Amino acid sequence: MILLLFASFVLLIAGAAAAAEPTGFGELDSDDFVSQSKCANCHAIIRSQWEGSMHAYAYTDPLYQAELQMASEETGGQTDEFCSRCHTPIGVLGGEVPPIDGSMASDVALEGVQCDFCHTVPEGAGIGDGAFISSPGDVKWGPLDDAPSAFHESEFNEFYTEAEYCGMCHNVNSPFNGLPLDDTYTSWADSQYAEDEVTCQDCHMTPGITQFEANPGRSASSAPKRDHISIHEIVGGNSFMLDVLSDGMYGEKAVERLQKAATLEVSVPNEAASGEEIIIDVSITNSGAGHKLPTGITEVRQMWLEVSVTDADGKQLYNSGQLDDEGNIEDAVIYHTVLADAEGQVTDKLWEAESIVSDNRILPKGTEVESHSFVMPEDSVDPILVEAKLLYRSAPQDMVDELFGEGTYDVPVVDMVNAYGSINGEADIPSEPTPGFGGILLVISMIAVACIYRTKK
Repeated sequence: MILLLFASFVLLIAGAAAAAEPTGFGELDSDDFVSQSKCANCHAIIRSQWEGSMHAYAYTDPLYQAELQMASEETGGQTDEFCSRCHTPIGVLGGEVPPIDGSMASDVALEGVQCDFCHTVPEGAGIGDGAFISSPGDVKWGPLDDAPSAFHESEFNEFYTEAEYCGMCHNVNSPFNGLPLDDTYTSWADSQYAEDEVTCQDCHMTPGITQFEANPGRSASSAPKRDHISIHEIVGGNSFMLDVLSDGMYGEKAVERLQKAATLEVSVPNEAASGEEIIIDVSITNSGAGHKLPTGITEVRQMWLEVSVTDADGKQLYNSGQLDDEGNIEDAVIYHTVLADAEGQVTDKLWEAESIVSDNRILPKGTEVESHSFVMPEDSVDPILVEAKLLYRSAPQDMVDELFGEGTYDVPVVDMVNAYGSINGEADIPSEPTPGFGGILLVISMIAVACIYRTKK
């Protein structure tokens, strides 16, 4: 019995010793990694896609940098390595970041979450908080099992097809108390998407946006044409910073993704008399996101409904969810996470968070119903139009003004989806402009002007 107990103890110790640990600060050298500019020699299209991703701006994102600096000052540097691990992994692994001001960071560390780092992670050591194991070298891993290369070795690694790969960073827990701060992976893992084996890559690395859709092409200039090549824009919902950092080149795709994330349905009575209380029910369904909506660091993300009621003469009878002159949301439910500090006071500073006050985000495939009401005026002109808009912005305007100064950045409000209802007849629904129609009219006008000019000559 003693021998058996001893043997069990030895096996337990051996198992613990063999458990994978994330690669730590300063364990590698930034020279172990190849710059993304070299990858472009063969992978020009994929590199250009990566340039339009928040992965490319993970470290240089000014909103991240402002929050990082504030957190560092208020915690005495306790968040420096923790935050930097996922925003400049090479900087941390190479022992160059912290310091967080980037004064010791090499050029390759400043490239954020870049090609060579991503393709030299053979496995993870768990979910969240940068639990990656890094093994830079000649072997580059990926989802293809027949991708020979003249520059480096290529090997298939199933890990690159799994949501757990993304989960290494896209789940964040407080380094002080373990409080969940970003549950993107967890909310996916608890959803029908995970049960159906629909992974992050199926939606974020294909043209399908809300489902897998093949993207035919080549992964490298000399590679064979394949039925599907993963898209490396890996777009989320951050149209704000993508637009700012790329001079307007890349924010569009984030808007498109947001516009396919949800559906709305408006329910109103067909008829109503003057003086009657009217109930408007708006159903919001998370129909296209495999995680909660919104997701990410959601103490600052804002999603809300704007509901307006107008009569046939354009007179507004009811409104909710509009912005005031300072950019604050008026009279609306905001879908996000509310955090509190040790004194129970609401805070948007992650490093102060001790508890979650509320989390009303919409689950994958889930539906939330909002009810609004107003009294029908006697002088309203029929028919009555009810319009609901689901809106989103990456951060509150007042928070951005406080960080950067008023007027530095205008945080865009994205119109995700609209829905309409009519009371006392069929109201005219505002028409959406036909994509590209303005350009067609411009061309027609130019042709007409040219014809007139020729006629006069």
